Amino acid sequence: MSERITTEIDGLTLSLSNLDKPLFPSGFTKGELISYYLEMAEVLLPHLSGRPVTRVRFPHGTAEASFYEKNAPAGAPEFVQTIDVATSAGTVTYVSVTQRADLAWLANLAAIELHTPQWRVSEATLGPDGVILEGADEPLATTLVVDLDPGPGVSAEQSAKGAIIAATTLAEVGLEAHPKSSGNKGLQLSVPIAPTPASRVYAFAVSLAQHLARAHPKMFVATMAKEARAGLLFVDFAQNLAARNTIHAYSVRGLEQPSVATPLSWDEVAGLSVPVRMHPSEMVARVQEVGDLWAPTLPSQTHPLLPDPLT
Repeated sequence: MSERITTEIDGLTLSLSNLDKPLFPSGFTKGELISYYLEMAEVLLPHLSGRPVTRVRFPHGTAEASFYEKNAPAGAPEFVQTIDVATSAGTVTYVSVTQRADLAWLANLAAIELHTPQWRVSEATLGPDGVILEGADEPLATTLVVDLDPGPGVSAEQSAKGAIIAATTLAEVGLEAHPKSSGNKGLQLSVPIAPTPASRVYAFAVSLAQHLARAHPKMFVATMAKEARAGLLFVDFAQNLAARNTIHAYSVRGLEQPSVATPLSWDEVAGLSVPVRMHPSEMVARVQEVGDLWAPTLPSQTHPLLPDPLT
């Protein structure tokens, strides 16, 4: 039988269930997941603001099957806001995470992972069916993401060196990259930019991947073919498509052990001491100590224009 409690978060009533249920083989429970997201809310909410959130849910824990969820589930509390997004397959009604109660509600659904696109509703064109992902009215991305996916045999040291090379290449064209771990095995660079049509950002990302692969063929590969990735970092440019989502900073990952997508300092990357997997409790302590390393990626009028694709 489901053990339910009713609680109040910032004046909003919420029903929670099975708080002692382990969601990870290590024993990390649903209650601990809810507590983590509530403790991180002050830092996390500004980054999620205006972004449609895709969730990865693990109803029976990370040792069993998971599923991606885009549409807001039936029975969502009245306080949960949504974002309608028009796609070629029809309108998708995403959850918009705006408050602490939203985070607790999602964690209670065992929505361990939070994924978002590189654009916000405030920078998107709204049609009769909401945000439009295709055509002239595509959303305007405020971030370029450089996802460095390590192939078989790639060390953490090689990933760090690759991130430095990619960031240096971006700096040469006036773009500042901010590193984070994916919470799994890869590193990702987020580059805040002035609002730019998503298709233009994608074209630049393709050109960057190809440039890195040509200039550093023993470090990077720009092809999706898995057999070509051994010993190399795949620059996954497809993360910049308007319809694609990337694991959000500070999100927990649904692995055997709970770990968090961790914003990093360049000192950590340069020192090759990258904490690729960090436990949620360690993340809470880290933010209390060093603050929000992801703050420079928040929307600003000072972010640079995206240059033309690299040649």
